[in-house]
Amino acid sequence: MPTPVAALQRWTTDTAPAGERLDYWVSAVCEGFLEMEVTSPAHANFAAELVSAPLGPLQLNRVRGCSQDVYRTARAVARSRQDFFYLLCKSDAPWSASQAQRNARLLPGDLLLVDSRECYEFHFGTTCDTVSIELPTAWVETWLPEPAAFCGRRLDGQQGFGAALSGFARALQPEVALGPPVPAALLTDQLGALLALNCGGVTQGPPEGTQLRARIESAVLERHAEPGLTAAAVAAGLGIGERSLHRALAGQAATFAQRLAAVRFDNARRMLRDRRFDNVTVTEIGRRVGLLDASHFVRVFRQRSGQTPAAWRRARARG
Repeated sequence: MPTPVAALQRWTTDTAPAGERLDYWVSAVCEGFLEMEVTSPAHANFAAELVSAPLGPLQLNRVRGCSQDVYRTARAVARSRQDFFYLLCKSDAPWSASQAQRNARLLPGDLLLVDSRECYEFHFGTTCDTVSIELPTAWVETWLPEPAAFCGRRLDGQQGFGAALSGFARALQPEVALGPPVPAALLTDQLGALLALNCGGVTQGPPEGTQLRARIESAVLERHAEPGLTAAAVAAGLGIGERSLHRALAGQAATFAQRLAAVRFDNARRMLRDRRFDNVTVTEIGRRVGLLDASHFVRVFRQRSGQTPAAWRRARARG
């Protein structure tokens, strides 16, 4: 049975009369996210839009609009029937937030993790243009041993793993869910691993880390040609938990997606370098390393080598 294609949901104040747009927006936020209160100094000329789409267990949201203040109140928390974490990233202007008696002033590109089971406030002084990723609590707890320790804190998006997480989170626009460039599970795994690395949730492998990493590397080498290979599938094949797999790789500052991509690239390059494979098409070589989409294979190879597979092969032949 084919996997259903995600559909975008969109709420925009353009559909409401001018004097009722803020009230409409409060209703949209409550429907698209959770029950919250919203105020704005731009009440008379208020404008905003929310676009949302599911990606695996996550929900990708993009909010654009006027300056506003958002409040998740104790009353709203008490009435909540569903609970989530949210990872937010705003790239165009500074903003501020608070949760759990922590106050954060965030620069463009910084990230914020909040727990909907606790009160919080967001203050968008100019615009509210933000990517907000809805994360199931159980999903977050498989990546962070103590997620509460990071809620309401500024996660530096300017350097190190924070910069990688910021760039990846901002790339997860709702439209990505309409046609993910790789299986959704790989994208969600990458987000979880980067979140864990950035928050320090996985700093070392388990006691048998070296041996386990070797088993994982061997399994990836053996199974890299399987289209859509996921961390969960490799972990199940090894008889370990998915979290143990990610912890072992994070001990070497790596993610499953990175290791799989590297193995696929190395094997593709080996075949392109070997004259015995000269009659094998580039598309077929991509298929043999698990990348069935020819354009995706070309894009991945060019990102790593600076050349398309065909150009790389021609340069080898000239050399």
